[in-house]
Amino acid sequence: MYSIDLNSDMGESFGAYKLGSDEEIIKYVTAANVACGWHAGDPMVMDKVVRMAKERNVKVGAHPGYPDLLGFGRRKMALSHNEVKNYVKYQIGALAAFAQSCEMKLHHVAPHGAMGNACQYDEDISSAICEAIYEYDRDLIVYYCAGAVLGEIAESMGLRTASEIFADRAYMDDTVSGYRETWKVHDHRREIAIQRCVKMIKEERSHYNGKEADIKGDTLCVHGDGPKALAFVRKIREKFTEEGIEIKHL
Repeated sequence: MYSIDLNSDMGESFGAYKLGSDEEIIKYVTAANVACGWHAGDPMVMDKVVRMAKERNVKVGAHPGYPDLLGFGRRKMALSHNEVKNYVKYQIGALAAFAQSCEMKLHHVAPHGAMGNACQYDEDISSAICEAIYEYDRDLIVYYCAGAVLGEIAESMGLRTASEIFADRAYMDDTVSGYRETWKVHDHRREIAIQRCVKMIKEERSHYNGKEADIKGDTLCVHGDGPKALAFVRKIREKFTEEGIEIKHL
């Protein structure tokens, strides 16, 4: 029996600005990566998403990013080791307060945007993130992009890990690089992306432009901020049912 955890980035609205379809996407996933107020989100949004997650039996994880609301956390920042460590610890603690108030426990940590991208290769940033998690709660699962150095460092520290693959990404033959598919624009590419997801789960292989790469995923991320995101996640669940792939918590 094949199985996969299905996660999505949530809580990325801010004040009067709404982003994504959290209320709908949360019906189809098993884990939510919740923005903690630095790249997106705010206390009201965090509280709302955590309460929805509890109602739906969805696991809640912190989605920490750089202090960059204007750039949505997607711009590189020159930060010291301790700055990264304490920024991450601060954001985990903020979300943990909302989880605790709902009698929930944080499940995982998934770095966002430029911070997450740096974890592919940057050992210092990855170590700082792992130290923050280790010092706060060693039971938290570190969601790391498949092939990233973050996973290696987390495991070396004795932390629990989950290799994350992306539903809208076609992996190159080096396993680490990814190309974001254009399914948001072209419906036929959405079908190709879903077939690719099935292959990654069942065969632990990905293909793109005639090339294949070994890739293992414990959790599959579906981005919820596109205009057709809801239809995409519905199609994924339908296809996985057909293929005998169970969607469940880690």
